[in-house]
Amino acid sequence: MFCFRPTFFRFATFFGLLAASSLFAQTATPDGAAKAAAPATTLSVDVKVVTMPVTVRDKKGQIVTNLTKNDFTLLEDTRPQTIKYFNLDTNLPLTLGLLVDTSMSMRNAFDQEKTASKTFLNQMLTKPEDKAFLIHFDHEVELLQDLTPSKDKLSAALEDLGPTQESYQTTSDPGQQRAHRGGGTQLYDAIYLAGDELMKKQQGRKAIVVLSDGQDRGSRESLNSAIEAAQRANTVVYTIYFQGEQQHDYDNRSGGYGHPRVGMGGGGYPGGYPGGGGYPGGGRGGQRPSEEPHVDGKKIMTQIAEQTGGRMFEVKKKENFDQVYASIAEELRSQYMLGYTPDKSSADESYHRITLTANKKELIVQTRDGYYADK
Repeated sequence: MFCFRPTFFRFATFFGLLAASSLFAQTATPDGAAKAAAPATTLSVDVKVVTMPVTVRDKKGQIVTNLTKNDFTLLEDTRPQTIKYFNLDTNLPLTLGLLVDTSMSMRNAFDQEKTASKTFLNQMLTKPEDKAFLIHFDHEVELLQDLTPSKDKLSAALEDLGPTQESYQTTSDPGQQRAHRGGGTQLYDAIYLAGDELMKKQQGRKAIVVLSDGQDRGSRESLNSAIEAAQRANTVVYTIYFQGEQQHDYDNRSGGYGHPRVGMGGGGYPGGYPGGGGYPGGGRGGQRPSEEPHVDGKKIMTQIAEQTGGRMFEVKKKENFDQVYASIAEELRSQYMLGYTPDKSSADESYHRITLTANKKELIVQTRDGYYADK
């Protein structure tokens, strides 16, 4: 379920953000159109341009920023494509999303995560058009702060970061309380909703940073649908893997930690959906926590990052958060923006696989591995 604080629920639509980089949109007029039509008529056809953020590193892991489009080979579904637009452009507005796992298994990382996140946002939000949002997730997905350029609002939301307070019922044991609802980690739901409800509406450079142990429990969305939502929103996902405490019976010991949360009844969207499930039709393939097999959280976090063009970082000590955020910040400042017009074979609405390689074999290219044509 996706819970919003009513105070912060406002999906702002921001138009005109690509004015400084209009090379990623064009209108084509076919040859001979003026002859075939009346003298005062012009036939225009909108041409789809696929854009991709690209990071390149050398064999020592250093970022390379002096390349041109002629240094790359691009394939779509094994068919060669022509790179039409290529630029190292950091002037595009930046939209950032922070998604933080606040389940009990991650509680040891909260304090360091708050401090590192504040520093990261202060470094990245440098222009009035830059903005960010904050989501936390455990057995619910909650938007703590909607899109805003205000560092003060984001800092205040980070201070409030903590697990959703459970409701309680008294057990037969004197003085003991028991959580009425079980634990959960709705990782896939959080990524899906961040991409589909927030990032999809934005233009410019877009990135999501996810802190979690990669153990999803209780999402209604599947891993594939979460990744697809990020891909459709043209959003890079960076994942920070922190191996939290082993999940035990938190039903009996998770009470009393964290702050109250103000949600909206009925499962998360404004006003909720009938039946209280959070999604129409009951979701897309999530499993109940008790039915989920054990999964390798590190592999899940790696898959999410790689398929969206990001990277997975592993934090083994809480003190490493600052280093990870510094690496992500460096990448976001050093990305090429590549654009091409797919051939007619790509007109269908299916998934199209992209292969981008550097002509110099020692260079490593990092970008998303495909896109979904617009519906």
